[in-house]
Amino acid sequence: MVKLQNEVIPPIALGTWSWGTGFAGGDVVFGNHLTAADLEPVFDAAMKAGLNLWDTAAVYGQGASETILGEFTKGRDDVLISTKFTPQLGGSVEDLLNSSLNRLGSDHADIYWIHNPMDVKKWTPELIPLMKSGKVKYAGVSNHNLEEIKLAQSILAEEGLKISAVQNHYSLLYRSSEEAGIINYCNENNIVFFSYMILEQGALTDKYNVKNPLPSGTRRGEAFNEDVLAKLEGLVHVMKEIGHTHDATTAQIATAWAIAKGTVPIIGVTKTSHIDDAVSAAGITLTVQEIQDLEAAAKETGIVISGDWEKSMH
Repeated sequence: MVKLQNEVIPPIALGTWSWGTGFAGGDVVFGNHLTAADLEPVFDAAMKAGLNLWDTAAVYGQGASETILGEFTKGRDDVLISTKFTPQLGGSVEDLLNSSLNRLGSDHADIYWIHNPMDVKKWTPELIPLMKSGKVKYAGVSNHNLEEIKLAQSILAEEGLKISAVQNHYSLLYRSSEEAGIINYCNENNIVFFSYMILEQGALTDKYNVKNPLPSGTRRGEAFNEDVLAKLEGLVHVMKEIGHTHDATTAQIATAWAIAKGTVPIIGVTKTSHIDDAVSAAGITLTVQEIQDLEAAAKETGIVISGDWEKSMH
């Protein structure tokens, strides 16, 4: 059971980065063109399975992701909404939150994130009135390093408030938040750590390999070219072997690893089968040895993939 302050949340959050098209949308980043009609069965299957925490952002498809999610959540009170303020979009935190809530058809955000640490001292204080009014239930910071998280925490603490969540890229191939002590800090301060890109946009699912590369002309296709995919073969082999023991796919093993590390993984969902994967992954308990084997195999690849928006977490 995962607790976000006083709220019980699912062990896995569902991501909508690839919902809708447009700038930073599904077509540009992932090479797909999904509409509300394609995605409604996915939403319904998730809610039926008790996976009710949805992660989006104003910047995903310039509002397209929030708009689609809002179509599905209207009139429901059993959905937890996580969305983000991206400083580069310009405008105040309040204005951007209001625009997001409009698209989402909601009067509050359960988690509202500062999407990146462009100017921690400038943007963090703008969360304070929104938290006090109840428009923001829990505050989170994303892509912040330890020093920036502590700075945001100290700014909110002056008003008797706190950071409740941290969301960073974290996977078998990118453990910077762990190495920098961020996950430990979260554990010590009752902050939920949400891990995104745990499947490395499909590279750790065994769906793609040298013979079947990721879609060209996309961010993931560039990052995981044939050379990189060739180096991943040893890790994928270990993931498959461990998967065999648990009657699970490699994607489910990568997800179970992130849960075993004390994080809440955010899984991008575009098909109902992704919901089945998430439910299965949440039921897997990896042994200490299996976790060590996965991490050793990941280290052996020599691959560390970070996004071009990321900087060192140290």
